[in-house]
Amino acid sequence: MKIAVEGCMHGELDNVYSTLKYLEEVENTKVDLLICCGDFQAVRNKNDLDSVNVKAKYRNMNSFWKYYTGQVIAPVPTVFIGGNHEASNYLWELYYGGWAAPNIYFLGFAGVIKFGNIRIAGLSGIYKEYSYHKGHYERAPYNEKEIRSIYHVREYDVYKLMQIEEPIDIFISHDWPRGITKYGDWEKLISQKPFFKEEVIEGMLGSKAAAELLDKLRPPFWFSGHLHCKFSAIIQHGEGGTATKFLALDKCLPGRKFLQVIDIESECGPFELLYDEEWLAITRKCNSMFPLTRQPTLFRNQQLDSEGHREWVRNLLKERESSKPFDFTSSVPAYGHPLSSATDSSGHVRNPQTEAFLQLLELPYLLDSSPTWGSNDRTFDDDSEYSAAADDVDDEEDFEES
Repeated sequence: MKIAVEGCMHGELDNVYSTLKYLEEVENTKVDLLICCGDFQAVRNKNDLDSVNVKAKYRNMNSFWKYYTGQVIAPVPTVFIGGNHEASNYLWELYYGGWAAPNIYFLGFAGVIKFGNIRIAGLSGIYKEYSYHKGHYERAPYNEKEIRSIYHVREYDVYKLMQIEEPIDIFISHDWPRGITKYGDWEKLISQKPFFKEEVIEGMLGSKAAAELLDKLRPPFWFSGHLHCKFSAIIQHGEGGTATKFLALDKCLPGRKFLQVIDIESECGPFELLYDEEWLAITRKCNSMFPLTRQPTLFRNQQLDSEGHREWVRNLLKERESSKPFDFTSSVPAYGHPLSSATDSSGHVRNPQTEAFLQLLELPYLLDSSPTWGSNDRTFDDDSEYSAAADDVDDEEDFEES
């Protein structure tokens, strides 16, 4: 199976797909799947732009809306995760994963899917310690702080991924696993990105949560974006153990290393995207713990039945006679539609795919629930650790170049 990996999309779908087509022609090959490592920017209309954490002067419609409407169809199946520059209101509609557009699948805030016999897992967002133990309390329309915290990784989503026992082939994260630089050419990295030097030397660059997942899951491949540069490493898991090949790529700009095609051993095609049985069971067993508060919540000692949920899901899929995700359905008018500017979609919109998914698993819909407030929750409004600039690791000049 040939898989193309792209760093940060930043809404440049037309340019990425045209580059991919050029590579296929030059190398006389056919790519089976495109994976994007975040900052996808699935912006459907101008209302979505209000939920994207970039300065107003950098907010552009770009090209995703054409794929959302079906005016243009992605030429290759595409799977992506979220980063820290997203239409967060739309991704929240698809929290559990789903088709963001025909042939373009969002893996969810955390998720696992199968493409053929290849298991692909992913974690959206970036790691910030002060948000990590909180629940998902943000609701659109987001205020100045919520537009920056909605994409912060939460322990709940990592906890679910830590329940995985069966082998994962590919893992996708936006920011890099912490400590990954010591396994590659870190000196070359800091020569290109000197402002990373202190964090690299201290072993603090990257996500602590992603590092824990890397140590637990140990997939053969791990792909990331976020830092707008190419970096590769090989992590050996113990003496004589398995190894993980790590690859981070740049954003889509002329002359930058944002795309790479790799070969992964797999069964013969044709390939299709399917629900993952183990992940459905994990989703079902963990949904009762879905945190909707700012209060810190710890999951380390939670003990839940796994085998019962796994058997339930197995029987469900057998009865359904299909593991295919529900079909794409649009949930709001797109840019250029007569109702696009007249329709107020600044609040939460229930996505039909998500509703169907939850009904399938017999789970309640919680995404538009009012966030619960503990007695001390409002003290977080003055969180002294919060720094707006701290989230914007990406080079600001990159926006000016794009």
